[in-house]
Amino acid sequence: MSARELITDHLDLWTGAVTSRSTAGRGRNGKIELTGIKKLRELILELAVRGKLVEQDPDDEPASVLLARIAEEKARLVKEGKIKKPKKLPEVARNDLPAPLPRGWVAITLSHLGVFCGGKTPSKSKGEFWDGDIPWVTPKDMKFAEITDTKDHVTDAATASGGLELLPQSAVLFVVRSGILRRMFPTAITRTQCTINQDLKALQLFKPDMARYIQIMSWGFEGFILTNLTKTGTTVESLKFSDFASQAFPLPPLDEQHRIVEKVDELMALCDRLEQQVGDQLEAHEVLVDTLLDALTRSADAAKVGENWARIAEHFDTLFTTEASIDKLKQAILQLAVMGRLVEQDPNDETASMLLGRIAGEKARLVQEGKIKKSKSLPPVRDEERSYATHENWVWARFQDIANEISTGPFGSMIHKHDYVDDGVPLINPSHMINGQIQEDRSVSVTAHKAEELSSYKLSSGDIVMARRGEVGRCAIVTDREAGWLCGTGSFALRFYKNISRRYILMMFSTVAVRGYLAGNSVGTTMTNLNHGILNKMPVALPPKDEQHRIVEKVDELMALCDQLKARLGEAGETQTKLATNIVEKTIQEESCQ
Repeated sequence: MSARELITDHLDLWTGAVTSRSTAGRGRNGKIELTGIKKLRELILELAVRGKLVEQDPDDEPASVLLARIAEEKARLVKEGKIKKPKKLPEVARNDLPAPLPRGWVAITLSHLGVFCGGKTPSKSKGEFWDGDIPWVTPKDMKFAEITDTKDHVTDAATASGGLELLPQSAVLFVVRSGILRRMFPTAITRTQCTINQDLKALQLFKPDMARYIQIMSWGFEGFILTNLTKTGTTVESLKFSDFASQAFPLPPLDEQHRIVEKVDELMALCDRLEQQVGDQLEAHEVLVDTLLDALTRSADAAKVGENWARIAEHFDTLFTTEASIDKLKQAILQLAVMGRLVEQDPNDETASMLLGRIAGEKARLVQEGKIKKSKSLPPVRDEERSYATHENWVWARFQDIANEISTGPFGSMIHKHDYVDDGVPLINPSHMINGQIQEDRSVSVTAHKAEELSSYKLSSGDIVMARRGEVGRCAIVTDREAGWLCGTGSFALRFYKNISRRYILMMFSTVAVRGYLAGNSVGTTMTNLNHGILNKMPVALPPKDEQHRIVEKVDELMALCDQLKARLGEAGETQTKLATNIVEKTIQEESCQ
C-alpha cells in the first residue's frame, strides 16, 4: 500500500479520531494537530526513515560511497584547520539500530556526519552582550522546523567573549534539556547565522544539504530516542547526549534522501490541508452551536424556548458531536434554569416575595439574638440590572437579601506555617472545592486546640463555601461530614434560610452570567479577589422554594443525559484513535517483514 493510499483509504480515521479541540496538540510547526492526523504524520515519518516511503533505485550511488565522501570532506577541513582533528570514532554498533537496514543503506552515527557543539547563556549582568543582531536560540524558539529568528538576540561582543559559537546556515539543532522531552524531540534547521544556549546542541554537517533528511530522521525515530536516549527521574528531562551522539542510525544514499524529503514534504502538505479542512469544519460547527444556543437562552418566554429547542432537537445528533459543544449545551441548560425557562410554573407555589419576607424575618431574629451582624441597607435592583424577564412569582433581589450571612475565612496572619499538622481539623480553601463537593487536603489542617481558637470560622452542615480568590464562583456544599471544619483564608462561608435550596445556589454560581459578573467586578491584579461588597450587591432572580427543587431535579436529569452523550462520544473517539494506531502499527510491522 502506498503512502497516499494510506491517507485516502482511511480518511475517516485520520480526520475522525478527534472529539474536540481539547484532544488536539501543537505540532512542530506551531499548528494545531488533530489526533488522527497526528498518527498519520507519525506513520509517514516512520516509513520514511525505514526506507519504505519511496522506491529504491539500483542506480543510486550507494550510501557507503557517500560515507567515504563525507570522510574525505572531514579530512580536508581538518587539514585546512577549519575544524579540530576529532577523536577516533568507535565502530558503529549495527546491532543497536532502531530499524532494519534497507538495501544500499549504511549504519552511521551522527558524529560521523558532522561536528557537535554546545552553547551557553552570556552574562545577564553585561548589557553589552544583549539586544544585538545575532539570534540566540533556546528551547522556546524550537516550535518550528526552521530557525529564521529568535525571541532574544546577542551582540558580537557576546560571541567574541568565548564559548558562544556562531553557527552557519543548515546546522541541525537538537533540544537536549527541557521538559518538552517528555513528549517530543524538537529539531530545527538554522536558516540564518545564530547562536544557541546550553539546553541545545548543534550538529554542523560535513555535507549541509543532508540537514533536512537528518531532521526527518530524528522525527521518524522520535519514539526510540525518547524511550532509550533520555534521562528519567530527574528534575528536568534531558538527553543522554553521549549515547545519542554514538547511537547507530540507518542512512540512505544521497539521491534517496532527496526523494524521501520531497515525498515527506508532499505528504505533510496533504496532512496540512486535511487538518485545515477539519479545523474549518470544527470552527463552523462551533459558530452554529453558539448561535443556536444563544437564541435559546435569549428566548423571551417558555413558548419561545420550546420553539428554539425544537429547532435544536431536530439536528441534535449533528450539533453535539464534540466535548466543547456538549459543555456549551450544559451551560445553556444552567442559564435556562436560572431564568425560569426549564420547568413549568405552579400557581400553587408560595411566591418568591413571600420566601424573601421569611428570610428577612429570620435575619432580624438572628441579629436580635446577636448571632449575626445587621447588614447595611442596599437599594432595590434597578430595571437595567435585570438581565432577563422573570415570572410573576419570582423576585429580583440582591444576594445579600437571600443569604443570612456572608463571612470570610481568617486573615493569613491568624494561621502560620507552623500551625499546620497532618490529619487535624481541615481548612477549606478554593482548591478543595471540586464539582460542588469538598475534597480536603489532610496536610492543610490544624490541631483541635488551634481550631477552637478559630471557632468563629467553623463550618456547619448546609453552609456553602465559595472561592473568593482565583476562580471566583467556585463553590461546594458543607455536609455533615465536614461540619466543624474551618473556612480557609481564601474562602467565603455562605449561610442561608432553611427553605433555600443549596443545590440551586450552587447551580446559580456555575452559570456564565454570574461568573461573568463576579469576575468583572473582582479586584486584584495578580489574582482575582472578591469582597463582601461585590457579592452582597449581586442581582439575583429568586424562584419560589418548590420551583427551586423542581429546577434542580430537571437540571440533574439533563446533565446526566449530557454526561452519557459525552461518554459515548469519548468511547467513539477512543475507538477511532485505536483503529488509527493499529493501522500505523500494522503497516510498520508489514513493511519491516518485507
